Amino acid sequence: MIINSAEILSVGTEILIGDIVNTDAAFISKRLAALGISQYYQAAVGDNSGRLRERIDEALSRCDLLILTGGLGPTYDDLTKETAAAAMGRRLVMHGESLARIKDFFVRMHPERGMTPNNEKQAMLPEGAVVFRNDHGTAPGCAIADESRGKTIIMLPGPPRELMPMWTDEVEPYLSRFTDHILYSKNVGICGLGESAVEDILHGMMLSDVNPTVAPYCGEGDVRLRITAACRDRDEGERMCGGVIDEIMKTDVGRFVYGIDCDLPEAAVRLLIEKGIHAAAAESCTGGLVAKRLTDVPGSSAAIEYCAVTYSERIKAEKLGIDPALIAEKTVYSPEVAEAMACGIMRESGADIGVGITGVAGPGGGTEAAPVGTVYVAAASRLGVKVKKLTLTGDRQHIRYLASNHALMMLIEAAREL
Repeated sequence: MIINSAEILSVGTEILIGDIVNTDAAFISKRLAALGISQYYQAAVGDNSGRLRERIDEALSRCDLLILTGGLGPTYDDLTKETAAAAMGRRLVMHGESLARIKDFFVRMHPERGMTPNNEKQAMLPEGAVVFRNDHGTAPGCAIADESRGKTIIMLPGPPRELMPMWTDEVEPYLSRFTDHILYSKNVGICGLGESAVEDILHGMMLSDVNPTVAPYCGEGDVRLRITAACRDRDEGERMCGGVIDEIMKTDVGRFVYGIDCDLPEAAVRLLIEKGIHAAAAESCTGGLVAKRLTDVPGSSAAIEYCAVTYSERIKAEKLGIDPALIAEKTVYSPEVAEAMACGIMRESGADIGVGITGVAGPGGGTEAAPVGTVYVAAASRLGVKVKKLTLTGDRQHIRYLASNHALMMLIEAAREL
């Protein structure tokens, strides 16, 4: 039996009313894609057996595999197993090994009160089910298959700390027997070019490439291209995706690519370490966001030794050596001051690259000459200084984040030239 398509049905009223965020579906979706199993629908349903049965029957009319999350607990409103078993024509029976594990859990975790009788319900499983052990909670998962219909239901506990390891350790090996290929993806990170521009340049490739496929995704201030190959194994997928990436790098998109399978800060730190150089940032309107994002990357201490938040004119003059007369003449919101900040932090820190950022993040403080969203970013090295003017929109936090993206990209460009 080959499984080609799947659906996810998340069970729990708490999802529908917004009490919890459904991270289970996002996790499973990624892992299904890696297994080469397509997904066209997913949904959530409350703790109601009638509505749950309707959704199960509807899903099984379309897909080979239905994955149910949640509703496997000991209380009266945990109805997933009963409803799914009925839909597959199975009765529930006691699974002795699961019952023993549940009892042992309560002996270890709650020896003072032991297991309450209603917990036995969690060990009642569909007859003939493949049982998935739960090493992080009490409710086991399971799979029930009807090969004559070509239908399989997998039931998993809702808490992510239980579901995720169960998927990795138990479910993925089970499902791998029912797929004849995998999907292998590479993500190309792009900054400085919008999604529509990327699509326009690569339009022909996106339409003509069937395997691998090329699809753009808009991030927060950057664009990702996901290159996905249907292949036999990772080595074949790497070769197939690598060929497409080589073609992308030959287009006008290539010069805006900051990295493969990484985010902007990681790409910057990787490049600095690879070249054995250091960078430093002097930030005003971003308030240390560039420094934070860089130092969030493990190992960044090898490339980042010193950064500064130089918010006031006095500190810009005292710590970065910027002439107060320059600030008085050009104002702090100017390309000249951004350049002076970049050169000043490079000089004071001894770094190979200095980045300076100044501007108006809002919501107030804008002027006719420099309205809210006006930001200047400079990157200095021994090869010279480059300054970019940004005109950004959004609230204060969004403007600061976009400005930090451009600063990181200019840092990468400066590092490439050294």
